[in-house]
Amino acid sequence: MTRGRRPSIFQVGQVREDGNAVVVSGWGLGPCASGCVCHRDPATGSLALAEDQAEGLLGLVTHRDGCDCCQPWTAAELGAVVRDLERLSGLDAPEPLAG
Repeated sequence: MTRGRRPSIFQVGQVREDGNAVVVSGWGLGPCASGCVCHRDPATGSLALAEDQAEGLLGLVTHRDGCDCCQPWTAAELGAVVRDLERLSGLDAPEPLAG
């Protein structure tokens, strides 16, 4: 796996196999950086998901020619996020955190 900037994740979804395809659903993505304007629609300021089912990629639509500020997530990377969160939720915390 190569490291690079990715869109932020604010909602964790699912990654599942459906026959010969991998289905990625329920994910919420935000800009890769707080000042990133490449992915905001110039007219509305909104973000839109860009999904490439053939390649198994999930990212954001870009509105700027030559935008290379971030790379889309792969289905394998999103699956690893789900797996790691499931492992963390199974851990027992011996005492509450101070706060």
